[in-house]
Amino acid sequence: MQKILLGIEGMSCAACSSAIEHYVGKQKGIESVAVNLVMAYATIVFDETILTKKQIEGFIKQSGYKSTGIYKPEDSKRSLKKSKINLAVFGVIAFLLLYISMGSMIGLPVPYFIKNSKVVLASVTLGLTLPLIFYGADIFFRGIKNFFRLHPNMDSLVTLGVFASFGFSLYSFVMVCLGNAHYVHSLYFESAGIIIYFIKLGKFLEALSKDKTKSAVKGLVEITPKSAVILRDNKEVVVSLDEIKKGDIVVCKAGEKIAVDGEVIFGETHVDESFITGESKPAEKSIGSKVIAGSINFDGYIKYRAENIGRDSTISKIVNMVVEASNTKMKISRIADKASLVFTPVVLSLALITFAVYLIAGYPFADAITTFTTILVVACPCSLGLATPVAIVVSEGALAKNGILVKNSEVLERVNKVDTIVFDKTGTLTTGKLTIKKIVSTCQDEAMDIAVSMEKASNHPIASAFKDFAKENNVEGKKADKVQEIGGMGIVGEVGGDKVFVGNKALMDKFGIEATQNLEEEMTVVYVAKNKSLIATIYLEDALKENAKAMVENFVRSGIDVVMLTGDNEKVAERVAKELGIKKVFASVVPKEKAEIIKRLKGDGHIVAMVGDGINDSPALTLSNVGISVHTGTDIAMNSAGVVLMSDDLSRLGGLFLAGRKTVRNIKQNLFASFFYNALMIPIAMGVFRFAGLTISPMIAALAMTLSSVTVVLNALRLSTMNLGGKYGKSNNKN
Repeated sequence: MQKILLGIEGMSCAACSSAIEHYVGKQKGIESVAVNLVMAYATIVFDETILTKKQIEGFIKQSGYKSTGIYKPEDSKRSLKKSKINLAVFGVIAFLLLYISMGSMIGLPVPYFIKNSKVVLASVTLGLTLPLIFYGADIFFRGIKNFFRLHPNMDSLVTLGVFASFGFSLYSFVMVCLGNAHYVHSLYFESAGIIIYFIKLGKFLEALSKDKTKSAVKGLVEITPKSAVILRDNKEVVVSLDEIKKGDIVVCKAGEKIAVDGEVIFGETHVDESFITGESKPAEKSIGSKVIAGSINFDGYIKYRAENIGRDSTISKIVNMVVEASNTKMKISRIADKASLVFTPVVLSLALITFAVYLIAGYPFADAITTFTTILVVACPCSLGLATPVAIVVSEGALAKNGILVKNSEVLERVNKVDTIVFDKTGTLTTGKLTIKKIVSTCQDEAMDIAVSMEKASNHPIASAFKDFAKENNVEGKKADKVQEIGGMGIVGEVGGDKVFVGNKALMDKFGIEATQNLEEEMTVVYVAKNKSLIATIYLEDALKENAKAMVENFVRSGIDVVMLTGDNEKVAERVAKELGIKKVFASVVPKEKAEIIKRLKGDGHIVAMVGDGINDSPALTLSNVGISVHTGTDIAMNSAGVVLMSDDLSRLGGLFLAGRKTVRNIKQNLFASFFYNALMIPIAMGVFRFAGLTISPMIAALAMTLSSVTVVLNALRLSTMNLGGKYGKSNNKN
């Protein structure tokens, strides 16, 4: 199966996205279709052996809409510019139509030759209305097409309303031309024309608001420089990003941006990676360090080898992750989906019933047709369709800016229900970097010389502690021969002709070397033996991450159970747990056992979040209700978590919980506002409150419909100002 993201043109409401999903989804070879109304694209999973991109675009066209090709977040600017020009031109026509039709009613001067002749007045208003009808041709085309496909949407309602108003006015125009002057009072050309203009204006304002929701994604797309300097034949050459190939040597000077992901091969510097990690402190970079496209080189001159380019780059992966996550649906959004499916047919039925009742009750045909039009125009499901997706896009954009990547929007809903949070220890609660704290030996120099010599040949995390010690203390070490690594125990080999052993007590026991344990073994212990005689006991410690203790305290205070899982021994685990204030600890567990513990917690009825490093914790992350990976590298795609923290700052977990709570609350507010608007405006449009003098015209109905959609979008945009450095868990309940 293959996944493709296609831009969609012409959608106006939730019924539009539902129509595409329904029609395209039932075609042979289509696995799934998810349409994002806000971002205007569809995520389609299909069988590439059966279908091609061109065939899928054909299905979209057959459903009444147009594919704009592979989705690009930056493509909306040209469309908005064209819409702005059209609005200005047709705005002048709409103003003239309104002025000539209604100016004399409120005492405004109207040219005498128009005001004095009913035929001229009717002809001029018709002439001004026709361009506006042409302006709305795309609305009518989609509306009629969706009627025939039995998937009527907002365009269908507007089409019916405008055609009814225009058709009746056209009949009155003919009667005026035939000499029946009193029919001039039954001309509603201005209603038909102004409705179209207000609908177009509403779509433009809505598009502007939606465009703001895409700003975080666009910011990521545009963060990389347009060009870079690479070395060719030892000469610096300026090239565009498209010209950089994997393996090219790229030069970056102080103040410039890193062009592509790569590895430093020359120089040292500090770079600002806050756009991706949310960490304001510049990161140190030297030979062997990884650099990320878009980060800013502060103070050094470096050369780096290009590694990940184009769609494989970190930025591209983040953009794809944010975009795809915005197209997943929360359970709460299904309320709007179900409502939009029945909404249009119900509104159409109400309009027809009201039209019939008005005629039966003896109201003039003009009143009946005006009321019919008003109901169709005012009852637009636009705001209902926007209620959920705009909030999700804005929230996930805000999270991405703060170094929190959400792969699936359901996470924002689930995180509110979490009652148990499980942490891996090493690399999650602790730095994952062991340091030597104490050496017990009668011949320390010889012991450390042996240990450093042996650990140079190992890639185990413990080895890095000895390498750091060697660097800090100028210990050169010797050449180690016949090195053999024994999994879970240590390494054996020869140094200077002596048989040496460096590892834990299990290694010493295996080779019959006496090694005693003591209370200090709350730390990680490494023994060094030469020719089967113990010569040193070395104690190592993994430091706690900054903010880890405060984070745990806040989760506990908010009523969330905190659990720690670790493969370390019980004494080490208990020391770390005691320091952090964690009461539930599972020690000496392998990845498979971690997954079993998660399964058991869920079986006991708990909603579980698992926080790990995303590699050996993959089974547990997958099984948890919310999997959170603490990540500091560039490969963000190869883990099983639903959330990726792009820095090791655990305080960002609070931002995730806070965003989840505020997003769900915002969606509920939007849904309430949408339902309340329709519950209020439809009865008014039907004339239920006519006895109290409360009625609205089709033009006011179009304006009200526009304002309802804009209100929902503006409410969702409040999420962009979230302070994601707030309290953790459920303790902070204020929006």
